[in-house]
Amino acid sequence: MAYNLLKGKKGIIFGALDEKSIAWKTALRCHEEGAQLVLTNAPVALRMGEINKLAEAVNAPVIGADVTNMDDLKKLFEETQKHFGGKIDFILHSIGMSLNVRKNKHYTEIDYGFNQKTLDISAMSLHRVLRTAWEQDALNEWASVVALTYIAAQRVFPDYNEMADAKALLEGVARNFGYHYGIKKKVRVNTVSQSPTRTTAGSGVKGFDGFISYAEKMSPLGNATADQCADYCVTLFSDLTRMVTMQNLFHDGGFSFTGVSHAVIEQMEK
Repeated sequence: MAYNLLKGKKGIIFGALDEKSIAWKTALRCHEEGAQLVLTNAPVALRMGEINKLAEAVNAPVIGADVTNMDDLKKLFEETQKHFGGKIDFILHSIGMSLNVRKNKHYTEIDYGFNQKTLDISAMSLHRVLRTAWEQDALNEWASVVALTYIAAQRVFPDYNEMADAKALLEGVARNFGYHYGIKKKVRVNTVSQSPTRTTAGSGVKGFDGFISYAEKMSPLGNATADQCADYCVTLFSDLTRMVTMQNLFHDGGFSFTGVSHAVIEQMEK
């Protein structure tokens, strides 16, 4: 059901790879709620994914950009504003990649060159995106920026590896840049800590099925789905959440504040 929450708003969606991705589902929901969109991803992801199918569904152009390249980001924001005929109201940052996870490097034996690239792509890319928008004055007052994260930033999930550090850094960038952007132009910057979700990226983490099963048993409401996360992002892009900024918002069915559940105890006692 649509409520026209984003009628007249314009936004950029980073990271829609395929139909499983949260960014993909968020783009669809934003379109349903009346938003105009620009879709973007890294050139390699554009070749691997199915983004043109999404672009057709939401009537949006696709503008490729390497989020570690400032020239690419400058071009992205310039072309986006030209397309919209004005400034931007919201951004979704749904970007994450770990070379050490891909190479099956244990956390205690990570390659530091790979680690630098992981942090650059998965976390500092948010700083680059915000800085580019800041320098071009590309965002409207009360614009909203949301980045997706995971509770491994606060708690140890051994197989999440260096991505836990990347998510912690991502959340720090959101808080700190959120402070400055709030003062400058009332722009909101938040992170959403989502339940483990069966996306193409998430499924690459060792033991991911165990993550999902454990979280489902621990969460009073169960795991939040990708579609439900998309709904939540829509509310954060809307005018209904204007005074929410610099927050790490748990969207996880209560997992983050549950010490232990009866379902987990019962499983352990079998």
